[in-house]
Amino acid sequence: MTTDAPDNPAEPSPARPVADAVRRRLARPGPATPGFWLAAALVTGIALLLRMVNLAHPKETVFDEVYYANEAWDLLQHGVEWNPEDNTPQYVVHPPLGKWMIGLGEQIFGYNSFGWRIAAVTVGVVAILLIVLAARRLFRSTILAATAGLLMSLDGMHFVLSRAALLDIFLMFWIVVAFFFLVLDREQRRARWLTLLETGGDPDRPRLGVPWHRLACAVSLGLACGVKWSALWYVLLFAALTVVFEASARRTAGAGHPVRAALTADGRWVLAFIAVVVATYLATWTGWFLSDGGYFRHWYAQTNGLQHDRLVDPLVNLWHYHVEAYRFHTGLSSKHPYQSWPWMWLLLGRPVSMYVNTDGPCDATSCVSQILMLGTPVLWWSFLPALIALGWLATARRDGRAWLIMVCALAGIVPWFQNMPEHRTMFAFYALPAEPFLVLAVVYVLGAIIGPPRHAAPDSDHRLVGSIIASAYVSLVALCFAYFYPIYSATVITNAEWLSRMWLGSRWM
Repeated sequence: MTTDAPDNPAEPSPARPVADAVRRRLARPGPATPGFWLAAALVTGIALLLRMVNLAHPKETVFDEVYYANEAWDLLQHGVEWNPEDNTPQYVVHPPLGKWMIGLGEQIFGYNSFGWRIAAVTVGVVAILLIVLAARRLFRSTILAATAGLLMSLDGMHFVLSRAALLDIFLMFWIVVAFFFLVLDREQRRARWLTLLETGGDPDRPRLGVPWHRLACAVSLGLACGVKWSALWYVLLFAALTVVFEASARRTAGAGHPVRAALTADGRWVLAFIAVVVATYLATWTGWFLSDGGYFRHWYAQTNGLQHDRLVDPLVNLWHYHVEAYRFHTGLSSKHPYQSWPWMWLLLGRPVSMYVNTDGPCDATSCVSQILMLGTPVLWWSFLPALIALGWLATARRDGRAWLIMVCALAGIVPWFQNMPEHRTMFAFYALPAEPFLVLAVVYVLGAIIGPPRHAAPDSDHRLVGSIIASAYVSLVALCFAYFYPIYSATVITNAEWLSRMWLGSRWM
């Protein structure tokens, strides 16, 4: 394929044939079939049903619901977090969006256990659907996409957190939304490159239009930061990935100097990406900006004896708020019985007990009712082998999809290692944003075990054996989830039954 510019740049070159290999790399996946939508609906329905059963139990707040359910209600009443005891603004160290989302459920269903948990169920289930949709676009397989959704549906940590008014499920949700738009952006840009080539456009001077999906990804990441600051690592990663995707598309299209061009010609979209993230994040503080009594809302004026805020003071005050919150987070080192370090998370070394009740009744003298924030062991203990296999397959196949899944999974865990020397207090559920990508890693490996489609590889015996192995694995995950379901859902069981589920002994107690 020639890359020479036309004699008259004002007129497009006549259409030229596009090589089949180039067309395959740039073309969008085919439209979803009715079978896919049926599978997606079935998987999502299973997830929703599991999470809705007895959602209001326990009636009282569990674990950190005592903070976030109350703060969400404060936001509905005052626009900011509030201390009702002395009628003063409350100092909190997490942005407000996750609590606004919890508050939406309280606004509709009231200040009760169902009301403060229903938003978590909603975003948890929608995240599963989005992973199914993203997996179909990545793997171009209905079976693998449905498997990804089913494994997420049957993960104990996701199950517990999508039934509780904590912030992490909302953080994970917005990161999954951003990932879905990132995948759509990659497809859209590559499809526009294909159209450019088919219509005789110049690959070195492309006009590809506005990357709307990329900007939607940036909005989603700004909302993720509005839940928890740890989303910042995904902001940096996804911004870098847009450049990598652009350079790859340019190379496939035959453009000259693809990496340099992606950094220069498309650099303005990276700046726009970051600007949209920042603007969206600031918008999540609207309640604080509009309030007159938010914590530190008039800090500069009060500190300097001024009667009124200057024009820039709202941003100055918000910056001061962030500095103080950052100091709190970096200095958080108080001991907690359920704290754990990042190297323990994939090993399930120390799960978090959110609720325990020994009142019964049950058919024994000693009963236990517990909510243990524990990933489904068969699933989580397969994550490390899957990541190792994924790295090998990514290198051997030179498959960008495998590298994409790998870096997205690691972005949710590796940054936390920097806090270990200071012994910052951390918990296993900090790994939740990585869980969807860890599931995709498992599914990618299962796809490699099953083998390519029949039209690409006629070895039906290999596919049969691979399908049996994959089916057996998914069945084991389902059985494991069912076995641990009582301690995910606060079901009353005997003490002996509870002890039989404490596989790692005191580490899980």
